[in-house]
Amino acid sequence: MTDAAASPQIFRDSPHDRPPQLAWYASRLAIYGMLILWTVICLFPIYWTITTSFKMAPDVMKGNMVPWWDYTPKWLGWRSLGLSPDTIATGSTVRAEFLGRFLNSAIISLTSSGLAVVLGSLAAYGLSRFSYRFGYMRNSDISFFFLSQLILPPVVLALPFLVLYKELALLDTRIGLILLYTLTVLPIVIWIMRDQFAGIPAELEEAALVDGLSIWGAFATIILPIALPGMAAAFILSLVLTWNEYFFAALLTSTYANTLPVMVASQTGSQGISWWSMAALSFAAILPLVIIGIVMERYIIKGMAAGAVK
Repeated sequence: MTDAAASPQIFRDSPHDRPPQLAWYASRLAIYGMLILWTVICLFPIYWTITTSFKMAPDVMKGNMVPWWDYTPKWLGWRSLGLSPDTIATGSTVRAEFLGRFLNSAIISLTSSGLAVVLGSLAAYGLSRFSYRFGYMRNSDISFFFLSQLILPPVVLALPFLVLYKELALLDTRIGLILLYTLTVLPIVIWIMRDQFAGIPAELEEAALVDGLSIWGAFATIILPIALPGMAAAFILSLVLTWNEYFFAALLTSTYANTLPVMVASQTGSQGISWWSMAALSFAAILPLVIIGIVMERYIIKGMAAGAVK
């Protein structure tokens, strides 16, 4: 009895069964080293954009990277946009144009992303809770049909939309881009939210119906709060896609509804590319997305993790 009871303790305390401390530290060092390397790779384009906005033309061409070491930072890129400390208090046509394009991008992206999340959530809820039949197509086929709309390259839709928008007088209007962007990101929202709603037990709605709530009441009071992180993640993804969209914005707008990506691309001319102006404009354009991503980080993580384990 004594030997049998003592042997497990001796086995647990055996030094041969413990992982060597050196191997443990080496594995942790390798893991954190790879994470740091991946972080540097992901953040390097942003670092390059910020530093380029403070470079002179020779510094850009030489590829100087470290401020105050390889070159002395200047406000050349920001001055060209009227956003440098010495020009911010004075009138600037370029700054007024930038603010107008920024307003267009904000209104179009926020509105189209909001509409896509609302419509996509309703469609995804129906596909996850009810059975539909459209010819030979069932729920899974309908869901895949929505997602398959992303297979078409935008250039294929250029001429049809150009002719349609000309007939409907939607060229160079915000409402035209809002409708188009909503249709563009709607399949992604439907696909994301369908998995979100499928991961929520249907017994919750059944209990709400027993308590006297309607289908809409159960959806609004029970299901919607649970699926809110997924909706936030879908909204942010839609916002990023619509904010950065260039092709249709350049094709269907000319003066009044131009967005920031079109203005960034316009920094090229017959005399070359104004890399410093393009870098300053690009950083000013991505800064709102960075702030939104930081503020809503917890919703993004919850939305990505929801439904992963059922």
